[in-house]
Amino acid sequence: MPSRLRSALSAALIALSCLLVPFGALAAWAAYGLTDTGRYVTTMAPLAADPAVREAVVDTVGDGILRAVDQHLDVRPVRGSVRPFVHDAVRSFTHTRAFRLAWDTGNRVTHDAVLRALRAGDTRAVTVDLAPVTAQVKRQLARDHVPLAARIPVEHTAVAVLPADRLTTLRKGFHVLEVAGFWLPVAAVAFAVGGIALAVRRRRAVAATALGTALGGALLILALAVGRSLTLSDLPGGVSHPAAGAVYDALTGTLRTAAWLLLGLGAVVTLAVWLTRRLGLPRPTRRRGGCSAAAPAGGPAPTRARA
Repeated sequence: MPSRLRSALSAALIALSCLLVPFGALAAWAAYGLTDTGRYVTTMAPLAADPAVREAVVDTVGDGILRAVDQHLDVRPVRGSVRPFVHDAVRSFTHTRAFRLAWDTGNRVTHDAVLRALRAGDTRAVTVDLAPVTAQVKRQLARDHVPLAARIPVEHTAVAVLPADRLTTLRKGFHVLEVAGFWLPVAAVAFAVGGIALAVRRRRAVAATALGTALGGALLILALAVGRSLTLSDLPGGVSHPAAGAVYDALTGTLRTAAWLLLGLGAVVTLAVWLTRRLGLPRPTRRRGGCSAAAPAGGPAPTRARA
């Protein structure tokens, strides 16, 4: 094969490999990181101690209890005086072990429901029931002798996680990610190996592949930052931005680590290739017989200058 054609094919394969690096990492994270229930619960567990998430739970559950009280009991004149007790009770509950267990259980149940909806073709909206949390808060209020605490209704309050009108679109995208999560990384590695093998100057091809990988990692880091900003700006009113930001950071933590690894590995390999090229000087040849003043073995003795 002519060297010019080999160089062109090598450059094309390396360019495709570098282009697929960020998309392959994103697809693999979505297909294998988000679909594992155990890993998801482990990722979300530390958020039970996050102050922003706790305050979001306090507002959601506390306001839900007060709305239920308004609907079933004629106590609206005293709502302002009861509200601080309700929120304090919910806040106290978020510091207990029972809340952490309820948090893990709720995340596990929610994740299983989302996966069933995306894989099994269920057309119903995915919701989370807040009744267990309400029951715990009701018992706490009763122990604190808050007026009307025993009459607070414990209803099955459903909070929508995935609306029914978006399930069809999300299901199609999920199936595409499951396929791409495996084949995109494989294709990126195959193109890189093929491009380096075809290259006329393989050292330069390795450097180009490493540099493209580093750029792909940097692009992925930038995309995560932009995605976080867009996600928080599109939140409906009443949703806590700090809590949503904490959830986004927890979910994308693995992908962010992978992006930094791609950036660091690509930069290190590029620097190593550059240094070996700069320092790859020819070795100096050794002179035979030591210094130049000494005569070679078996040769004539040096002549002495006559006086």
